[in-house]
Amino acid sequence: MNIRFIKSSEKKRILQKLNEQFGIEKLPYLLIESGREKIRAFSGNLLKEEIKLLSRLVNIELIGIYLIKREKDIDLRLSLDAIHLLKDQVKNNIIEINESQLNDWIRGNDLNIQAEKGIVIIRHKEDFIGCGKSNSQKIFNYIPKERRLRKSKSP
Repeated sequence: MNIRFIKSSEKKRILQKLNEQFGIEKLPYLLIESGREKIRAFSGNLLKEEIKLLSRLVNIELIGIYLIKREKDIDLRLSLDAIHLLKDQVKNNIIEINESQLNDWIRGNDLNIQAEKGIVIIRHKEDFIGCGKSNSQKIFNYIPKERRLRKSKSP
C-alpha cells in the first residue's frame, strides 16, 4: 500500500477547510493519506520511519482511524467515526432531522431536504448520525452499506 504523510503546510490547509465547512479548529493527529483520497489520523507512539517500515510488511490502512475523504469538488467529507471523534468541535453545516427522516437515513435512503450545496452533517436530537452531500434539493446518503439497517422485508 502506498502511503503519504501529510506535511504541516497541507495539514493547515485541510484544517482551514474543515474550519470553513464544519467549525473544526484542531486536529491533534498525524495525518496519513492512503488510497483513494482517504486521510487517516494516527495518535499513537510510532515514529514516521516505523510506520513506513510497518507499511512494507502489512496493510497500512489498518493504522489510525479513517478520518476524511477528499471530494473531487474540493470539499472534505468526514467519516462517521470522525464525526463522533470531533463532535465537540462541529458547529457548522449541521442538518437536524426528525424521527421519520432518521428511519429513512439509517436505512441508506437520501433525504428530500433543502440545504446549502455541499457536505453536511446529519444530526438527530443530540446524536450525529452521518454525513451527506446536498445538491440544494436533496441530501445524498453516505452511510457505508455495512452500517445501515437492512430494509424491512414485506410479509
